[in-house]
Amino acid sequence: MNAQSLFRLPLAAALFAFSLTYAAPAPAQETLEIVTRGGVRTFTVELAATDAERSRGLMYRREVPEGTGMLFDFKQDLNITMWMKNTYVSLDMIFIRADGRIHRIAENTEPESEKIVAAGAPVRAVLEVVAGTARKLGIRPGDRVAHPMFRGR
Repeated sequence: MNAQSLFRLPLAAALFAFSLTYAAPAPAQETLEIVTRGGVRTFTVELAATDAERSRGLMYRREVPEGTGMLFDFKQDLNITMWMKNTYVSLDMIFIRADGRIHRIAENTEPESEKIVAAGAPVRAVLEVVAGTARKLGIRPGDRVAHPMFRGR
């Protein structure tokens, strides 16, 4: 072994050890409210604002606690399509227009399905919550979502 090889070995070991202990930073958690006919419903949401965060979404999670979810920010109005590949928990997908109004709700999506779930019109964001939440809390199309993403619209 030469001196260069001796240097690489400890460096490789250190990088490996770091990779075992380093956890990617958790997405920021924020508060989101939905104003329904029955009152204001409050959620703690993770914001998926980058391509990587939106791509991963809630994949590989074994549970999504009630009162929590993930808010996908697409940064512009798009006719969004989603799927449930590698997602183990059934979800309600709430498609939200740029003005903060709920356009559509896809309830009880099928876990691990590659079936396309479409917004059906341009939307700015999608809120994913555990299946049954929309029905249980009386969340409907037309309800208003309060979050900084929708301010001033």
